[in-house]
Amino acid sequence: MAGVRVLVGTRKGAFVLTSDERRRDWQVSEPHFAGWEMYHLKGSPVDPDRIWASQTSGWFGQVVQRSDDGGSTWEQVGGEFTYDGVPGTHQWYDGTPHPWEFARVWHFEPSLTDVDTVYAGVEDAALFKTTDGGQSWSELSGLRTHGSGPHWQPGAGGMCLHTILLHPTDEQRIFTAISAAGAFRSDDGGASWSAINQGLKSEGIPDPDAEVGHCVHNLAMHPSRPDTLYMQKHWDVMRSDDAGASWYDVGDGLPSDFGFPIGVHAHEPETVYVVPITSDSVHVPVDGKLRVYRSRTGGGEWEPLTNGLPQENCYVNVLRDAMALDRLDDCGVYVGTTGGQVYCSRDGGDTWDAVVRDLPAVLSVEVQTLP
Repeated sequence: MAGVRVLVGTRKGAFVLTSDERRRDWQVSEPHFAGWEMYHLKGSPVDPDRIWASQTSGWFGQVVQRSDDGGSTWEQVGGEFTYDGVPGTHQWYDGTPHPWEFARVWHFEPSLTDVDTVYAGVEDAALFKTTDGGQSWSELSGLRTHGSGPHWQPGAGGMCLHTILLHPTDEQRIFTAISAAGAFRSDDGGASWSAINQGLKSEGIPDPDAEVGHCVHNLAMHPSRPDTLYMQKHWDVMRSDDAGASWYDVGDGLPSDFGFPIGVHAHEPETVYVVPITSDSVHVPVDGKLRVYRSRTGGGEWEPLTNGLPQENCYVNVLRDAMALDRLDDCGVYVGTTGGQVYCSRDGGDTWDAVVRDLPAVLSVEVQTLP
């Protein structure tokens, strides 16, 4: 029987939640890497037993963990990403006289075709790739050395490369998003990059229409329509129908167009989900009501999804990697909060149940659909 495995990264460890296709009864693992910040966990779409995890400590630095048995056991991989003699630093030797330091791995994106290939986005913004199961990593330096690089500035959470999208049929096309630089696309496997921010407007920067400097929070696509991209931006929800060459606003009808995650229904490429919060300075749900908003028209109209979610005195946040969707016939939607709850909807958002409560603050939620 098919089932799901939900991978939850928190401020104080990682948790693995498993259920059958009914998604009513859940098994919750003991915390993995208890006490560590687990910024992101992501499973391979090629092998459901392969999972990647970003383990971070301000004292011991960045560690990359890999599991080959669905999270039961873990192996530390990637010597370049580990504690290297200086507490809290993560040194990358790029051929210059001095090592380049980065803070943490924000996001893993495993290859759609090769179990041993995975991309990693880090802070300060750069993109890495392994082709040998994490034993060694190389930087796709064309992004960090893009001509606009000197004009990139960190957002409130740091200058992080937090989103990586892989084209489902063209292995050479990759999309990334950086806070607060914008969105970028490569058409040659990561060797060179183009800024894809035309149509974005950002008040508070010297040129609101600049090529870069936009605080993009997240990107999403549906594999059947990869030229259509959705973006949650700092104060805007945007859509592109030409692979990012141009963008237009689809946020009308939301109580706030500020938020972090954005996702697309597994079987309906025009069905999109966001989680609005009050503002860039007040990171809580609007009116104290946790509402996921759904558009079945690609952003043309929005409806609040509230059944089973707290609708009073709720002051949590949902971070950029803390919403995920499974690929079962009745598409499941999963949301994790900074209050330690993970909610599941078995019917595309119509109704919700709390899978688990009282975890540490949730940083990321990813889901694997199991055979």
